[in-house]
Amino acid sequence: MREYLLTILVAALVAYLLTPAVRRFAVWFGAQAVPRDRDVHVIPTPRLGGLAMFGGMVAALVVASGLPEMRKVLANGDISVGKALLMSGGLIVLVGIADDRWEVDPLTKFAGQVAAAGIFIMQGIQIYSIPLPNGESLSLPPAYGVPLTVFVVVATINAVNFIDGLDGLAAGVVGIAALGLFGYAYLLTKTNGMTTLSGATLTAAVLFGMCLGFLPHNFSPAKIFMGDTGSMLIGLLLSASTILLTGQFDPAVLSNGLFPLYVPLLLIPAVAAVPFMDMLLAVWRRTNQGRSPFSPDKQHLHHRLLQLGHSTRRAVLIMYFWVGLLASGLVGLALFDAAWVTLGVTVVVAVAGVLLMFRLGRPRGRRRGAAAEPGDTGQQPAARPQLPV
Repeated sequence: MREYLLTILVAALVAYLLTPAVRRFAVWFGAQAVPRDRDVHVIPTPRLGGLAMFGGMVAALVVASGLPEMRKVLANGDISVGKALLMSGGLIVLVGIADDRWEVDPLTKFAGQVAAAGIFIMQGIQIYSIPLPNGESLSLPPAYGVPLTVFVVVATINAVNFIDGLDGLAAGVVGIAALGLFGYAYLLTKTNGMTTLSGATLTAAVLFGMCLGFLPHNFSPAKIFMGDTGSMLIGLLLSASTILLTGQFDPAVLSNGLFPLYVPLLLIPAVAAVPFMDMLLAVWRRTNQGRSPFSPDKQHLHHRLLQLGHSTRRAVLIMYFWVGLLASGLVGLALFDAAWVTLGVTVVVAVAGVLLMFRLGRPRGRRRGAAAEPGDTGQQPAARPQLPV
C-alpha cells in the first residue's frame, strides 16, 4: 500500500503545482474557452489543464519505476504498462492540445483515439478474455479482442468528454471511478490472498492522483479547464485500468461468487449512466421539436439542477454523490457476501439523496436579473461530441 500512496501523492502534487504554469501558458498560447449562449460560464477561461495532469502522470510513473516491486509491474512480461501509458497518453495529449487551440474536426480526434488504442494493443493492453456466467472465461482471438479493445477505449474517452459539462465535474467523477477501481482491485486481491501489485491497480492510483491534484484549480469557480487534452487523457487511463482488470482474476480463487469479475465492465457504464441518459433525453427532446439531435440547448441535467435552485457547486456535488453511490454499491457487492445488506443500504441512501436534493433546491426565478452568486461563474462549456456524425 505504501507504494501506491506514494504514487498517488506524487501524481497529485505535481499536477497541482504544474497547473498555474499551464494556465499562464494557455493564455499566452490562445487556448481559451470563450462563453457561448448555451454555456453557464460567463468569462473566458484557459484550457489545456490536461497538460498538468499529464505531467503528474509522468512524474508518478518515473517514481514508480524507481521502486523495485513497482518496476516489475510497469514491465510485466508481455504487458508494458509504463510505455503504453506514456506513448498513448502523449499522443492523445497532442491531439487534445490541437483541439483546445484550433478545434480540430471530430474525425481527426476519433483517429487519434483509435491510434492510442492501437498503442495499447501493441504494448499488450488488450481484452484477451471475458468472464461467462457459468464461471468459465471465453478466450478472445485477436479478430475479436482487438476491435473490442478499441471500442472500450474510444467509448470511455467519449463518455468522459460528455461528462465534462461543469467546473470540476469530469475530474471529480473520474477520480471517484478511479478510486473505486483502485479499492476494488486492491481489496479483492488482498482478500483472496493474491499479490496486490498489478498494472491495473497502479493505473487507477495514478489516475486518482492526477484528478485529485487538478481538482482544486478546476472546482467552481474554475481557474482553468482540463479541455479535451485532459478529458481524453483521463478517459484513456480509465479505459486502461478497466481493460487490465478484465480477466485478471481466476473465478476458481474468488470467494464471493462471479459478480466481482463483472465489476470492471460495469463500473464505467455506471459512472457514465447519468450523463448518457441525459444525452438520450436530449436527442429525444430535440427530435420531437423538429430540430437536429446535435443542436445545442440549455436543458441538460446540470442546467435543470441550476433551475431547481442549486448553485453550481452544489450541482456538481450532487453528481459526485450519485456517482460515488453507484461505484461504492458495485464495489460493495463485489467484496461482501451480504448482497441484500449492500443493496438495502444503497437504496436507503439513494432515497435520502433524492429527498435532500429537492429539499435543498429553491426556485431561481425570483433572482432573475440579480448578480450571479459566488461559484456561478467560470463554468465549463458543454462538451462537444467526439465521434464523427
